[in-house]
Amino acid sequence: MISKNTDKEQPNNPLHGVKLAEILQYLISVYGWNELSNRININCFKSNPTIKSCLTFLRKTPWARTKVENLYLKSIQK
Repeated sequence: MISKNTDKEQPNNPLHGVKLAEILQYLISVYGWNELSNRININCFKSNPTIKSCLTFLRKTPWARTKVENLYLKSIQK
């Protein structure tokens, strides 16, 4: 049985409950596509970037998703 109170399941995980789309939208609003591509060297941020294409790539590429999540964590801690 899954508990409805997910905060108690992973209280120390700041990414718990945050969707990848929300993370990407936040980073774009803070950095913009150009700065985001400078900070994380991923082609989907450089060549005709769209949220949809980036999400598709990030969901299939764990190392890239990790870099995006790490940048998100650093930026929300400031």
